[in-house]
Amino acid sequence: MSLSRYDFPPGFLFGAATAAYQIEGTAFGGCGPCHWDSFAATPGNVTRAEDGARACDHYHHWPADLDLLRAANMDAYRFSTSWARVMPDGVTVNPEGLDFYDRLVDGMLARGLKPFQTLYHWEMPSALADQGGWTNRDTCARFADFAQTITERLGDRVASIATINEPWCVAWLSHFIGAHAPGLRDIRAAARAMHHILLAHGMAVERLRDMGQKNLGIVLNFDYAQPASDSPEDQTAAARWDGIFNRWFIEGITKQSYPEIVMEGLAPHMPQNWQDDMPLIGQKLDWLGVNYYTRHLNAHDPAAPWPHLRDAQGPLPKTQMGWEIYPDGLHHFLTRLARDYVGDLPLYVTENGMANADLVENGTVTDQIREEFLFAHLAATRRAITDGANVQGFFYWSLLDNYEWAEGYEKRFGLVHVDFDSLARTPKSSYHALARALARND
Repeated sequence: MSLSRYDFPPGFLFGAATAAYQIEGTAFGGCGPCHWDSFAATPGNVTRAEDGARACDHYHHWPADLDLLRAANMDAYRFSTSWARVMPDGVTVNPEGLDFYDRLVDGMLARGLKPFQTLYHWEMPSALADQGGWTNRDTCARFADFAQTITERLGDRVASIATINEPWCVAWLSHFIGAHAPGLRDIRAAARAMHHILLAHGMAVERLRDMGQKNLGIVLNFDYAQPASDSPEDQTAAARWDGIFNRWFIEGITKQSYPEIVMEGLAPHMPQNWQDDMPLIGQKLDWLGVNYYTRHLNAHDPAAPWPHLRDAQGPLPKTQMGWEIYPDGLHHFLTRLARDYVGDLPLYVTENGMANADLVENGTVTDQIREEFLFAHLAATRRAITDGANVQGFFYWSLLDNYEWAEGYEKRFGLVHVDFDSLARTPKSSYHALARALARND
C-alpha cells in the first residue's frame, strides 16, 4: 500500500509512542519503587518474572533514541513522565527525576519534535499502592499534586498533556481481570478504580487549567466489540463489553454519566456519592487520544458471573499477542467518536501497533507483516478523516521493543529492534518504510 504524509491534511502529525516504565530503567536516577515492581516479583504474574529495572536503559540512551525519531522524519514523540521517578514515595519530589525530563524535553525540541506528554502510564508509586492505590479516593488528589509538580517544570515546553493512558487497563484489566498490577480480581475494587481513575483525570485537569495550561486531553483505548453470533444473548454480551471497555470512560467525560448496561453490575460497588464527582470528570477536553489494537467476538456465558461473557476467536490473522488484525475497527471508532461524543474535537491516534516475533538476521530485521499492519491502519485513519473525523495525528506503538508488562520482554511491538542483552538498537524494515512515507519533498 502506497501512502505518504501528503495523503493526509496539512499539519497532520506523525510520531511514535513509548512509556516510561517500559523503556527508561527504574534502577537509575533515584526512581522509586512502583506496584509493577512488586507485581513482577510475584510468581506467575509476568513472563520470567521480568521487570522494568533496566528495560531499554532509555535513561542513558535517550539522545540516540530521539535521533531515531528524527531520522524517521517524525514530527512528534509521545512519551510519559513516571510518577515514581518524579515523586518516589508519591509525594516527595526527586530533583534527579525532574532534571531527566528537562533534558528529555529539551532534546525533543532541539530535534524539531513536538513533545506529547502523558502523565500516568501505569507506574503507581508503591507508597500509594500500599494505601489502596486507585481504590482509594485520596490517590486522585495526590495525582493532581504530581500533575502540578511536573507541569510547573515542563508545561512551558510540551505541545500537549494527557492525564491518563488507557483507564480501562488501569481499572478493569488490573482490578477485575487481574492481569496487570496490582493484580486484583475484585468487582468492588474494580468499580472504585473505574470511577477514581476518571476522578483523578478531572482533578488534574482542574489543577492544570487553574495554572493556565493549554492543550489538555486523555488517552482512551477502544476494543471493537462484535457478537459471536446473531443470537440475542450474544448481542447483549457484545453490548455489555462495549459498555465496559468503550462507553464507560468516554460517556463519563462527555455525558457525565455511566452506561446503564454496566451499572447493572457495578452500581452496588460504586463509591458513595460518586454522582457528585461527574461535573469534575466531565470538564471540556482540548483533544482526545484514541488507542486501538484489535476486535473481540463476544459470546454469552450463562455459567459465568456478571458480566456473563467470554471471548470467541475471530477468523482473521493474529499478531504475536494473539490479537486479531482488524483495521476497520479503527475507522469505526474515529467516526463513532466524532459522531456520537466529541463532534469536531481534535482526535489523535495515540497508539496503534502490533507485536511480532522479530529476529535480527545479517544485521537487519524484516517485518513485512508490521509494514502491512501499519499502512492498513493509516489507510483506515485517512478514510475516517474523509468521513468527517477531525483526526490530527497518528502515533505508532512503539518506537522500541520494550518491557511489555505481563508479557515481559517476550513480545516485540517496536519499529526498532532492541537486543535486551547488549541494548543494541536495529531499525526494522517497518521503520524504514515509515521513514520513506514521511519524507518531505520540500
